[in-house]
Amino acid sequence: MTSHPAADELVDAAIDALAGRRVAVLTGAGVSTDSGIPDYRGEGAPKRTPMTWQTFAADEDARRRYWIGSHLGWRSFQSIEPNDGHFALARLEQEGVVTGVMTQNVDGLHLRAGSTRVIEMHGTMRRVLCLQCGQVFDRRDIGARIEASNPWITHPDDVELGPDGDVLPETSEGFVVPVCTVCGGMLKPEVVFFGEFIPAARFRAAEQLVAGAEALLVAGSSLVVNSGQRMIERARRRHQPIVIVNRGATKGDRRATVKLDAGTSDVLPRLAEALPPLFGADA
Repeated sequence: MTSHPAADELVDAAIDALAGRRVAVLTGAGVSTDSGIPDYRGEGAPKRTPMTWQTFAADEDARRRYWIGSHLGWRSFQSIEPNDGHFALARLEQEGVVTGVMTQNVDGLHLRAGSTRVIEMHGTMRRVLCLQCGQVFDRRDIGARIEASNPWITHPDDVELGPDGDVLPETSEGFVVPVCTVCGGMLKPEVVFFGEFIPAARFRAAEQLVAGAEALLVAGSSLVVNSGQRMIERARRRHQPIVIVNRGATKGDRRATVKLDAGTSDVLPRLAEALPPLFGADA
């Protein structure tokens, strides 16, 4: 993917918009592309058909294909590391500037980089839920069960990852799908599929993060998903400066105070270096 370096005058404008303010952050797939995880809509992104809730629940073959691809992708996720953009946001939180991160990503890289106030709006790859009894499982335990039930399965060193940690398996024939060990029910990774709603409590937490901030920074999101647009609108209604850093156009560009067409791993460290700490703020 081609990087678009940010013009110095736009970076300066972003610094002016955010300086001295408590900043809520919304991130999307673009913040993880420099870690090796592609996004769905960015420049040069391959065309993908993400799993929907309706298909997962109704189609056993589709569920089998999803689970094998998800397992291979989850294994590959373990070697992915946070990039400079993730570390910059963690630093800004430590300095009292960033009050929290709302992320549309399921990769867990913000937490691994050191951010502590992270709202994973679309869920996480780390846990698996039973859709019948609600039991929660550690993904590592489910992974071990999958490999025990499917000893033929391999996870190649070089697979084509998707943004949600899945890959496209060559075949799912013979794959044994894990079921709940408590009730025998259907299992699903704790991620929000297309066609699902973000859990209400999680969405309220994101709204409260915006309400308690004085500015909104969007990093690596095209804002096509409705939840992102709603956060932009809440910030606009509160007359908060809105800074967007993303390669390519977004659905929020017209409402942005400053828009930088650039990579987040380029711009976010520059913001972290320039924005004055707010150590006395209530984080």
